[in-house]
Amino acid sequence: MSEGMITKIKIFLDFLSSMWSSRKMIGSMVINDFKVKYASSALGIVWAFIQPTVQILVLVYVFTYFIGSGSTDVIPRSLFLVCGIVPWNFFADALNNGTNSLAEYSYLVKKVVFRTSILPVVKTLSSMIIHAVFVVIAFIVALCFGYFPTLYTLQLLYYIPCLLLFVIGLNWLSSAFAAFFKDISQLINVILQIFVWLTPILYDSSMLEGKALHIGSHAISLARIFKLNPMYYIVDGYRDSFYGKVWFWEKPLWTIYFLAASSFIFFMGASVFHKLRPHFSDVL
Repeated sequence: MSEGMITKIKIFLDFLSSMWSSRKMIGSMVINDFKVKYASSALGIVWAFIQPTVQILVLVYVFTYFIGSGSTDVIPRSLFLVCGIVPWNFFADALNNGTNSLAEYSYLVKKVVFRTSILPVVKTLSSMIIHAVFVVIAFIVALCFGYFPTLYTLQLLYYIPCLLLFVIGLNWLSSAFAAFFKDISQLINVILQIFVWLTPILYDSSMLEGKALHIGSHAISLARIFKLNPMYYIVDGYRDSFYGKVWFWEKPLWTIYFLAASSFIFFMGASVFHKLRPHFSDVL
């Protein structure tokens, strides 16, 4: 192993160590961030749940009674949609908030002694509070249709940390670039609008089987292309946990790909953030 690589690994481990040593500060900031966000409104934190609740109800109604979303005859379409929307909403909300975290807390970024690396983490975990509530709602929906928790449900203790690993890495990356390029947050909104259709949220992933993208004389499976999206793995995993009864290790290649891709993004995000951090106070 080269000396440069060893140095990078040491910097990365020091970076993670600083995050761990700041865990109490992160916890208090997460709670404060969640409260302050809705402090000025009459209904307070109730607004945090109104918008995603209305979105879920509208999508369930439209795709259940008007459009249909694939071969979900055995699984009630409402449960199918909820299990896809819940992790996606967390991903989209956490990514948007994390990207803008440095700009929102610019007064802290300019303090020399403050660890700016915790800000994207704070925003991600703040979104996790709302996500936890909607996971409970997903459980209630499942119970209403006769799907009770099983051993497979414990997989959520694997998929949720996987989702956090992926999002925190993205947020370090996006927030670092957003400090220099203000249009990054707008670009992310556009990308999210595209990727919501590249993720099996509103349709059954089985619809992609047998379909291919033709490039010249070559045909590439659409299912394989779509599976390059890490959120595809997470959404399918949530469904497997609630009603699919499939363990994540039963999809070894897909699991290895996701862990490798999300770990790479996590490492790259931390490295880029660490490299650009000395310049944040100059551009914010």
